[in-house]
Amino acid sequence: MLGHPIAHSKSPALHAAAYRQLGLDFGYAAQDLQAEELDGFIRRVRADGNWFGLSVTMPLKTAIVPLLDALEGAAATLGVVNTVVATGVRLVGYNTDVAGIVNALRHAGVREQPSAAILGGGGTAVAAVAALEALGAPAADLFVRDAGRSSAAGQAAAVVGLAHRLRPWGEAVGTLAGYDVVISTLPPHAADALAADLAPGGTTGRLLLDVAYDPWPSGLAAVWEARGGTIVPGLEMLLYQAVEQVRLFTSAALDARDAPSGVGSPALINAMCDAVWLPRR
Repeated sequence: MLGHPIAHSKSPALHAAAYRQLGLDFGYAAQDLQAEELDGFIRRVRADGNWFGLSVTMPLKTAIVPLLDALEGAAATLGVVNTVVATGVRLVGYNTDVAGIVNALRHAGVREQPSAAILGGGGTAVAAVAALEALGAPAADLFVRDAGRSSAAGQAAAVVGLAHRLRPWGEAVGTLAGYDVVISTLPPHAADALAADLAPGGTTGRLLLDVAYDPWPSGLAAVWEARGGTIVPGLEMLLYQAVEQVRLFTSAALDARDAPSGVGSPALINAMCDAVWLPRR
């Protein structure tokens, strides 16, 4: 796993539990890496030729794109990568964040054609845009603190065909409880100031997915739940995107005849849940 900072990451625990459940002797570790170190690291991965894949988090999700041989699926559509599959020296980028958000919200009971808002405009916001389109949202409002850094999310909305509005951060005050789904893609506590404007009962029947899971709950999440709403911790997204990564890594590493059964099974998912103290499915 590559990114900075990542000391708090639960990804190693999730992957270790998955490979243990599958009976595979796969190693998985976190590597704290800044963008300027990425090119040299990828060169070493190619030279080694003994890798199955990489997980990629901020601030590397777009920086890694020009260093890869190809992009597939959502990564090709969005230009944002959180997963790299290695086959010898060939490196292919994928994006499992979209599936992570979709499945986390479905598990939480998201309604059909939800009204939606996204807080933030970075790489995870790009995945959130695609996830909302996949969930049938007719549109999304993007609340951004820095309009100059929001173009990627707006472009992603245009690419996937999701109607959207870029709105100033100040307009989020007092409006969030009006959406069926709110996805905060911001760093820990960056959206907590919005909690003061949530009225008692105002979030009943509404979902908040806060992708920042350490520390948990965030101030916004705690008040959202206290006001009657449902909170979806970022660990849920992390869980489901990791399930897709395990599928990709094991498929690339093993011949079909040797591939373990149970990838994506309830037993595997529950083993991963146990590893990070999430409720079993």
